Amino acid sequence: MPVDRSAEQARALLEVEDLRLSFGGVRALDGVSFSVRRGEVFGLIGPNGAGKSTLFNCISRLYTPDRGDIRFEGRSLLNLPPHRVPAVGIARTFQNVELFKSMTVLENLLAGQHLRLSYPLWSAFLSLPDARRQERAARDRALEVARMLGLGPYLGMPAAALPLGLQKRVELGRALVMRPKLLLLDEPAGGLNPAEVAELADLIRQIRDLGITLIVVEHHMGLVMGLCERIAVLDFGRKIAEGPPEAVQNDPRVIEAYLGEEEEIA
Repeated sequence: MPVDRSAEQARALLEVEDLRLSFGGVRALDGVSFSVRRGEVFGLIGPNGAGKSTLFNCISRLYTPDRGDIRFEGRSLLNLPPHRVPAVGIARTFQNVELFKSMTVLENLLAGQHLRLSYPLWSAFLSLPDARRQERAARDRALEVARMLGLGPYLGMPAAALPLGLQKRVELGRALVMRPKLLLLDEPAGGLNPAEVAELADLIRQIRDLGITLIVVEHHMGLVMGLCERIAVLDFGRKIAEGPPEAVQNDPRVIEAYLGEEEEIA
């Protein structure tokens, strides 16, 4: 059932404050700040090398910033190890699809839930009731997500045998089975044809209507401008603009940043 988003959107789910990170002499993030409201689709755009994926890696705790803070539901994430991030309600996809290629689609979806299973390993070997119950629930959740993403016919196929568009859906499904509050999508339209991009847009709207907040890093400007309620623009690690799509695409600083890029922002 779609969630009433009017009240939810008034509260920030994620707050990024003065984030700074350097690699050697290269400043990848330079004082980036923004907040994401509950229930919205928030876009993060910028030229190649602007710091978008680096920012995602900080939120998911793969990188530790030199300065600043990242707060999720009012609590700092910076003390969390990466493997604890999904447990607080954050899931992500990657720019390059990262699946267990030799495993089936269903096995990949089940693997996405391993952090939520609370029984000890020995109870699974002994097939104790609690372990069986959790495994049934995990399978039911995997099948539910597979139906939503149109993956039902492919559940028994190895992930490596699927075309890129379906592999991206499997990766999206592996994130969704964790029931995230915040979903980070890193270039989900990369490599997709126009029909697949349109299907992706519909899926993102369905996910939003379930009450899941999304941050989308993307170079496909048509997708971003059509989906996102607000957009932040990075360039050389700095945020140069933020606002609704119409304001962002007409901002002179954004137009200048995109000069020379293959795809215009309009």
